[in-house]
Amino acid sequence: MDRIRVPNEALKPSSSPPPLAPPVTCSTSCTETVNGCHEFKISGYSLAKGMGIGKYVASDSFVVGGYTWAIYFYPDGKSVEDNAGYVSVFIALASEGTDVRALFELTLLDQSERQRHKVHSHFLRMLDGGPYTLKYRGSMWGYKRFYKRSLLEASDYLKDDCLIIKCRVGVVKTNTEGPKTYNIAEPPSNIGQHFGKLLESGKLTDVSFKVDEEVFAAHKVVLAARSRVFKAQLFGPLKDKNTDSIIVEDIEAPVFKALLHFIYWDSLPDMQELVGPLNSNWVSTLMAQHLLAAADRYALERLKLLCEAKLCENVAINNVATTLALAEQHQCEQLRAVCLEFIAVPENLRAVIETDGFKYLRESCPSVITELLRYVASIGEHSFVTSGYGKGNLSDGTDGNGRRVKARLY
Repeated sequence: MDRIRVPNEALKPSSSPPPLAPPVTCSTSCTETVNGCHEFKISGYSLAKGMGIGKYVASDSFVVGGYTWAIYFYPDGKSVEDNAGYVSVFIALASEGTDVRALFELTLLDQSERQRHKVHSHFLRMLDGGPYTLKYRGSMWGYKRFYKRSLLEASDYLKDDCLIIKCRVGVVKTNTEGPKTYNIAEPPSNIGQHFGKLLESGKLTDVSFKVDEEVFAAHKVVLAARSRVFKAQLFGPLKDKNTDSIIVEDIEAPVFKALLHFIYWDSLPDMQELVGPLNSNWVSTLMAQHLLAAADRYALERLKLLCEAKLCENVAINNVATTLALAEQHQCEQLRAVCLEFIAVPENLRAVIETDGFKYLRESCPSVITELLRYVASIGEHSFVTSGYGKGNLSDGTDGNGRRVKARLY
């Protein structure tokens, strides 16, 4: 048998493949500002003037970048040695925070047609000095010599005894992100639509409620899942004898219909559809009042809060007394506070006392009348504190002797 001869080159081992390049990963650090603005209107400048050096008027607090801020306006200046002839303006960190880095801008608005606003901006100098760091709650950025008082009072910045200061805050945030390998938009939840359609179809219902002369069909398991009161009524040891047909008292049919709508849809219904052509702010408010009471009765806390928020928005002379009584009866503290604050305004108080709702409030909740009287009696002092008429030891983190303190804003 012939031999097969293989060339020597073929017997040499083949060279190994080149090593694979190591995988390369990447990430990006993104530093940017979360911006927000607040406009502070100072009405009655001539009355604030003369309150004293180091005393201030404070804006309401506002939130930017997860922190709470406030504007301080010193009509007579912040300190004698620096600026007795100037007004001072500062932006203060009003919430807890350590080494909060931010950019600031203060604008005094020209109220004439020329709109030559006076702008003090830290944003324009951010490449030179970088963001300003506030060390703790009560730290400030601003100007002791913001504007000379004599020039201010002769300018178009002051109109009808009113000044307007606009503040911009940009809180510095840093976030590191890796590469995204997908771009899938998250679809909105539609579970409420599915349950809502189930209610509208009327299929598979196993309980009915008779309210006035109307009958509403529903599903026991859905009601029990949403309300512990319904769960006890339908499945508990003390459940109603007839759980297939239940008579509901002390709730009107449109209100119970709205209650079922929320249980299935997890949203407030269209009030216009419920009240028909009678729809108005007054009727909508009345509906929200009744629905809040029903929500409390069936332990639907989210619905109760939605109604409370709606009533807070619509407080008026003709409904505030009954709304306050409702807030007292159903432990709605924020709604109660809003009503008390509204009634305590002298011109509102005179009008509210003449309404039928106030008579109902006086008869049903006499303790609230006592609380209202105390609130009215203290409103002057309350306004004094809230408006920020006080010493300037909170202003820049120092006390009267120049020592550093941890200031608090309330």
